[in-house]
Amino acid sequence: MVFVFLLSTFIGLGVIRRVSRLLHTPLMSLTNAISAIAVVGAILVAGPDVPPTILLLGGIALFASVTNIVSGFLITDRMLKMFKRDERGAPGIDKRKTL
Repeated sequence: MVFVFLLSTFIGLGVIRRVSRLLHTPLMSLTNAISAIAVVGAILVAGPDVPPTILLLGGIALFASVTNIVSGFLITDRMLKMFKRDERGAPGIDKRKTL
């Protein structure tokens, strides 16, 4: 099991390093979709009649996946704000809006 995890990690890193810069945004969107699938899986694993260890692992997976999804949306929003124009017409972050 550990061998499969390590192998998939190194293969994933190799594949991502070879992706051109123009394709990174769609790749990140796909990563968010995979995290959403992981959330559903974690909720199913954390269902009734499971041992406490599996319940704990499901909760950790749920927390990690939700954190990844929310962070992806926040980063995407921040990237989109970089393309908005300010009052002078110059590109940059819209300073009228704050979080």
